[in-house]
Amino acid sequence: MPEPTPFTERAAHIWREIRSDERPRIAPYAEAAPLKPWKWDRPLDKLLGRLMVDPPLGRGRLLERATAIAEGFTDLAEMGDEAFRIRCRDMRRKLGREGLAEPLVDECLALIREATRRELGLSHYPVQLMGGLVMLSGGIAEMATGEGKTITALLPAITASLAGSPVHVFTVNDYLATRDLAKLEPVYHLFGLTTGLIVEGMEPPQRQAAYRADVVYGTNKEIAFDYLRDQAQLGKARGAARRRVARLAGRAQSPLTMRGLHFAIVDEADSIFIDEARTPLILSQEIPADDDGLYLSALELVTHLEEGRDYAVKMADRAIELSERGKRAVQQLAAGLPQRMWRIRQAREQLASQALSALLLFQRDRDYVVVDGKVSIVDESTGRTMADRSWEGGLHQLVEVKEQVELTGMRNTIARITYQRFFRRYRRLSGMSGTVREVAGELWADFGLKVKPVPTNRPRIREHRGHAMHRDQEAKWHAVADSVAVIRQGEGMRPILVGTRSVADSESVAAVLDARGIPYRLLNARQDGEEAGVVAQAGQLGAVTVATNMAGRGTDIELSEEARKAGGLHVILTAFHETARIDRQLYGRAGRQGDPGSAEAITALDDELYRHYGGTVAKIVGRSAKVWPIENGPAEWLRQWAQGAAERKHASVRRQVEVSEDKLREQLAFSGSA
Repeated sequence: MPEPTPFTERAAHIWREIRSDERPRIAPYAEAAPLKPWKWDRPLDKLLGRLMVDPPLGRGRLLERATAIAEGFTDLAEMGDEAFRIRCRDMRRKLGREGLAEPLVDECLALIREATRRELGLSHYPVQLMGGLVMLSGGIAEMATGEGKTITALLPAITASLAGSPVHVFTVNDYLATRDLAKLEPVYHLFGLTTGLIVEGMEPPQRQAAYRADVVYGTNKEIAFDYLRDQAQLGKARGAARRRVARLAGRAQSPLTMRGLHFAIVDEADSIFIDEARTPLILSQEIPADDDGLYLSALELVTHLEEGRDYAVKMADRAIELSERGKRAVQQLAAGLPQRMWRIRQAREQLASQALSALLLFQRDRDYVVVDGKVSIVDESTGRTMADRSWEGGLHQLVEVKEQVELTGMRNTIARITYQRFFRRYRRLSGMSGTVREVAGELWADFGLKVKPVPTNRPRIREHRGHAMHRDQEAKWHAVADSVAVIRQGEGMRPILVGTRSVADSESVAAVLDARGIPYRLLNARQDGEEAGVVAQAGQLGAVTVATNMAGRGTDIELSEEARKAGGLHVILTAFHETARIDRQLYGRAGRQGDPGSAEAITALDDELYRHYGGTVAKIVGRSAKVWPIENGPAEWLRQWAQGAAERKHASVRRQVEVSEDKLREQLAFSGSA
């Protein structure tokens, strides 16, 4: 057996910590107590996190160990089914007794590898074993898209569960949680482990039963809200003794939904930890809807205000700022209105600002869609609707009145928490993603998670055909249609994926393709029920798929043999996002696992990113252009400038949200928000 290394000693220490009672906990939940950091901890941790991203020496040792696991334990393949099943189930006893000692972990990973081969016909590569080791040590494995993160999650999930820790595996949506668990369930069952699934629409008894399983799959939203509901139910009777006293006094509460926060494996970690971090989770009760007269009068009132004189539109901040003159104008215009709210200065100014936001900042088919007479918010990073979410402060009702749909009630906050605070409550946290290097400092500062890059199993052969920036939207859409036509005619009908930022943009592409008689499939928030069928066909010869970010994270487009021979999938990006990580996710649909593929960017100078964050640089690039489109050098310079500005802005907002939540938590009748 190999000698223990500092890596394995640290992993074993971590596991003893998880399974012991040494760390402070908040009974009856198993969860980590909140920390009170020193004011300089975060900036120093961000710097340290960036410096620790890629230590080549440590990565080499880890890959050597993973390779030894893959090439050793040759006796496993020769065992009969019953003997192999007994050996798998005996691993629970060994790990439960000795913890994550290196020899046992190596044997366990080898067993999981062989079990996956027997049940699924797939065998973990050394780089996937390396990813599993990274997560078992409490880190984030940066694995390129298409490198098999789904079966990689089996490695830490089974090992941790056999060692006695309940495991939560997080995915970015219900579709992926359902798909992944259905695929992997036979492997879990071979080890005698039970599995549970948490998806939208489940009743409390179903959720309680699911959480009793050894390994639970679900989304960050569903599991975090179950945690919030439990904390709201616990109230002040958080200690086990207090709950016993409450039962003796006849104040027994319903059973808690969850068993605590033990070990988390977060897929697409940057999306959940970073992109979702700006929005706090709010558990609320609906207040009966008011008459829409208040909101109608607000929308009518603000049409009399003048931009630049009465208010300023801050597109990058998604905010409206009333000037002193504007505040006086609102007071004068509201003088004759009957609703009491108009007589309260702070309330009327906030309502006027929200009304302007509803009219000027929030656009249909970009920020929300109207489906079955209801306003549903669209998540920019995933392209999916969030039907159970609503905007605060009357904004949602103002948008409903603007769209002339049924008015819903405002909501009263019961409890709230940020994702940062929720995930820090896990006793051990880990994750994986294809795009985390850029935010390594923030992940270390906020969660203590070290990013470890994992090499690809096969060399990438994706061809990048550059970036062409056009003068305006119309020119861009025609250029996209030109590119689709050229590839279909001149490159053997290769499959094509056209990625857009919004529902409206996807329908603009559809319109130009219709005009040219080019067949396509459309995937956006309006057609999310057809996702599995559209994705299944997207890798076929001759397929053209137009999609929002729904075809990004977690989407595996499998190529037919004919499509592979023709050159693989071609990806066309039509607008850059405010974070380059989302763009990399789209590009990553092509050239997966050593397959051929190509990608290009076709954008316009009036794209949202450049309008909001390009500033003077965008004007300079536009004025200096003598020939359109602008290609590569200047276009890439502008992209990097604008995305850098957007990333800095979003990082600042995430920090402000965290500071605001610190101030709010003491005001809520719920101590679990800390």
